[in-house]
Amino acid sequence: MKLGDHLVLVCTCRGTMPIEAGTLARACGAEADGRLAVELCRAEIGRFEDAAAQGGKLLVACTQEAPEFRRAGEGAAARLGFVNIREAAGWSLEADRAAPKIAALIQGAAALEPRDVPEIALRSEGVTLVYGSDDRAVEAASQLKDRLDLTVVITGSAPLTPPGRDEFPVVRGTISRVTGHMGAWELVVDGFAEPLPSSRRVLEFGPARDGARSRCDLILDLSGGQPLLTGHARRDGYLRASPDDPVAVQKALLAAADLVGEFGKPRYVTLDAAKCAHARNGQIGCTRCLDACPMSAIGPAEDSVAIDPYACAGCGACAAVCPTTAVRYAEPGAEAVARWLRTVLTAYRAAGGEQPVLLFHDEAGAEMIELLARHGDGLPARVIPLQMAGQFGLDAFATALAFGAAELLVLSPRNHERREATAREIGLIGPILEALGYGAGRVRLLDADDPFQLGDAVWRLQPRPGPAPAAYLPTGDKIALTNQALAALHAAAPSPIDAVPLPRGAPIGRVLVDTTGCTLCLSCVAVCPTSALRDNPERPQLSFVEDLCVQCGLCATTCPEHVVSLEPRATFGPGRREPVLLKEEEPALCISCGKPFGTKSSIERIAAQLAGKHWMFRDPAMTDRIRMCADCRVIAHARTRIDPYAGPPRPPTRTTDDYR
Repeated sequence: MKLGDHLVLVCTCRGTMPIEAGTLARACGAEADGRLAVELCRAEIGRFEDAAAQGGKLLVACTQEAPEFRRAGEGAAARLGFVNIREAAGWSLEADRAAPKIAALIQGAAALEPRDVPEIALRSEGVTLVYGSDDRAVEAASQLKDRLDLTVVITGSAPLTPPGRDEFPVVRGTISRVTGHMGAWELVVDGFAEPLPSSRRVLEFGPARDGARSRCDLILDLSGGQPLLTGHARRDGYLRASPDDPVAVQKALLAAADLVGEFGKPRYVTLDAAKCAHARNGQIGCTRCLDACPMSAIGPAEDSVAIDPYACAGCGACAAVCPTTAVRYAEPGAEAVARWLRTVLTAYRAAGGEQPVLLFHDEAGAEMIELLARHGDGLPARVIPLQMAGQFGLDAFATALAFGAAELLVLSPRNHERREATAREIGLIGPILEALGYGAGRVRLLDADDPFQLGDAVWRLQPRPGPAPAAYLPTGDKIALTNQALAALHAAAPSPIDAVPLPRGAPIGRVLVDTTGCTLCLSCVAVCPTSALRDNPERPQLSFVEDLCVQCGLCATTCPEHVVSLEPRATFGPGRREPVLLKEEEPALCISCGKPFGTKSSIERIAAQLAGKHWMFRDPAMTDRIRMCADCRVIAHARTRIDPYAGPPRPPTRTTDDYR
């Protein structure tokens, strides 16, 4: 069928999905152009080849056979896309009622087109360090001696059998630090000792020393101890297996043998340092991405942060919690995700679907959903699975609810740090929904360790009406997207209120200033990364736009008077977009030329502190110079020729003659 500028090919997978061409076309708002395929990947592959030869955008409703379709379409002009409707909808107890969900998945896939992601190069020459605790590490290394350049480091004091032939170095030591990435690992080894060639029954070692350094391309960790790296399971070039599991060891050996050559790795995230709210002038503000990164791939870098693309595993947690879009996931961006959610929910309702539940999941969650469809009851017809690269943030949650999602379930990431970051974001949207009268539990973290546990959770869901769908078009950065969605939720709320207090760390709220202690030095304005705090070039004024504030805290840490504080909250109404005057003072006018040059209270305070107390200001004429602008002050100094370094008059020197 033809859907906009996409040609969509749908297959019933040998009749295992109860889909009818006319029904599906009507649900998608498209025209049916013939029967559905029955075995598109095999018997009817010619139908795909003909469509691919026509060029344009071709969307295939199958992901299992995507490699086969890519091979068949190699060299064709069509741009291929794939969407999974079988495990997500067609293989389910409610498959006969899943047409609205299938339509939503297809239209969502057409709206969220795949784009090319830039890559970085990783190069390995095969220099490998094998880390173990006994002879098993040496035996494992011997299987790779013809493929890789090996060094074995043995930790602990287990006795080792001396090798009959010195085929690769075997040393003793404990790795205390690892930095770098695949192709450029740098290690520090304490207790480093080389073997004695005279060893007879047991391998003996010479004197040990700490701080030995080594470089390698690959690390094969068979020590059985704690992982050497954070997020070890997703570290390129770091292979780890328990020495007590021979199958796992063999898999690691096979993987290591293949890691020689040049490899491409996606550059998952990009950083716009100008938007980063991490620091200004040595003062620390936002640390959300540093706290959320499970790979320790993000670190401070002067006024911004630095992202190591080699260590980044592409989980997207940093992009989800970044309030300013300084950290952006390669594809899709925040605006594209918001429009994708709008398309999915709008298509679902247009096809007759009701009370949609969105199930957000990552790559591991997709495997669980597939297993549930193959070996269980699948997903209910109103539960729509959407795979996102960890971008489970306040903006996405609020947008999905604003466009009519009844509930949001987030399949818990397996990584602890990512799970905690997701839980914090859920903790922000929950109080807003409850305060507006939508009730509790509309956004939940779903902890499921196996497919059947997931199935039990989704099939127990009770029907629940969602918010009235909004009609706006999401646009702008994350701040704008969040505010647009919250405004829509407020407009449709059962019990709208003006403001909702939020937990500390929320990316929205206001700045409070104790005006009695504020001197209008405007340090806060200078460090504000979003221009939420503003001055007036014509008058001494400090104003604030709540719609732009991301609660980074730079204003509070920078204020020399310590009179600035943060109040996390969600507010509604047009007033949050307008500048609110926090403090205003009369300007100080130069007593010589009349030009404004500061605040009157500050100038008078300085004059009161110095007049008659400092030797330079005992003369009232000198005190008046404090009330002059910079130009007039210079002129007055030049006319009197005062030496500012002379000091007060010194008392006469007394000698013994003065007392005779």
